[in-house]
Amino acid sequence: MTQPPIRFEDGAAYERGMGAWSRLAGETFLDWLAPPPAQRWIDIGCGSGAFTELLVQRCAPAEVQGVDPSEGQLAFARTRPAAQVAAFSNGDAMAVPFGDDRFDAAVMALVIFFVPEPPRGVAEMARVVRPGGLIAAYAWDMEGGGFPFAPIQAGMRAMGIAPMLPPSADASRQDVLMGLWHGAGLVEVETRAITVERSFPDFEEYWVTSTNTSGSMRPVLAAMTEAEIARFKDTVRASMPTGPSGAITWTARANAIKGRLPGV
Repeated sequence: MTQPPIRFEDGAAYERGMGAWSRLAGETFLDWLAPPPAQRWIDIGCGSGAFTELLVQRCAPAEVQGVDPSEGQLAFARTRPAAQVAAFSNGDAMAVPFGDDRFDAAVMALVIFFVPEPPRGVAEMARVVRPGGLIAAYAWDMEGGGFPFAPIQAGMRAMGIAPMLPPSADASRQDVLMGLWHGAGLVEVETRAITVERSFPDFEEYWVTSTNTSGSMRPVLAAMTEAEIARFKDTVRASMPTGPSGAITWTARANAIKGRLPGV
């Protein structure tokens, strides 16, 4: 079965699935960054605005710009309360539509592994941030089993289907992130793992939120027969721990990195 490209166009579906996971990891990420108030932020690959909203809620920013290539995601982001503070615009992580030294901090939340050329993405973050400014990111540990939808991926392999991986999946590794940040000339570079968990009332809720995320699984399911889908679900269900009430709690892990531009 040919795998379709990963696309994120449905902001509401993404929010229900990955947006909730992003906020859980983002809370810990911001605790670790401990940024001062009144900073000018850019959220590159802002998607549905889940992390952007955390910036507005928690960091008392002077300015927040969210950039993403998906108009569907941006449309959802603009419905958030954060849009009263944050501005959302179309843009590419490898060609950020802002001038040099424009921001105090640049972040990529669950984005670096989707950038076709991660060094260019990090270079763009560095370009738009002032000397001494913050460059930071976090990404699911794809190769270490930290992806929230890892059971879905394992079920796909059991069905003989190659799971959909980001184009730069290895950029989620701490050693690769360190190489990217040092390669961009950043200093005071640090990494950490972020572990979060999310509970679902039953397997069906986990399945729906995982497979409906922005339609990335819909073409795969559409190509299956009803019997294949049932076998797929049973395989995933059997791999997940279930409580007495049928509830499921799943743990995910992200790798985070931060550094600063040399200067003031």
